[in-house]
Amino acid sequence: MTVSVEFHFDFGSPNAYLAHKLIPGIERRTGAKFTYVPVLLGGVFKATNNRSPMEAFAGVKNKLEYQRLEMTRFVRRHGLDRFKINPHFPVNTLQIMRGAAAAEIDGGLMPYVEVIYRHMWEEGSKMDDPAVIRAALDAGGLDGARLLERIQTPEVKERLVRNTEASVARGTFGSPTFYVGNEIFFGKDKLADVEDEIVAQSRKGA
Repeated sequence: MTVSVEFHFDFGSPNAYLAHKLIPGIERRTGAKFTYVPVLLGGVFKATNNRSPMEAFAGVKNKLEYQRLEMTRFVRRHGLDRFKINPHFPVNTLQIMRGAAAAEIDGGLMPYVEVIYRHMWEEGSKMDDPAVIRAALDAGGLDGARLLERIQTPEVKERLVRNTEASVARGTFGSPTFYVGNEIFFGKDKLADVEDEIVAQSRKGA
């Protein structure tokens, strides 16, 4: 039995980047293959009346400081030493998420994901500037000019909207969100549970 595993993500979430870096290990250990589903986090927040942690916890004493501490611990634990907070954060991700939708349609999502994540959370590039986006894609061996044209097409815009609406309908309220079959998991700290569920569902189908 092949277990269906999905990773619903927006490039604007540092926690989604950190999860992305651990997914290959889970795939190797379990034999499962994660399907990446680009969604627009702003659209998710609007549909669910959610807010980013920076907004939601801004008035809570010590909460954001603790979250930063936990992120530092996670990065250290998993040896993700290339990660750094983007100096332009928060970044408007509409263009790069439409780019992900275009790459999804065109069958080149994973190379695109690798390039954008590298520039977003390793290089610290300003990934809401079209010139920066194009340069990043070109440097990564992709056709930046073509992708920037593609994100203006109705087909691509509609794909991102549909992805986002369908994700919310399933239960998504933030990023990263994972689905193992019909089971939902939220956050990078649930990756161990995601892996356990993949194994459990695989055994049931064996």
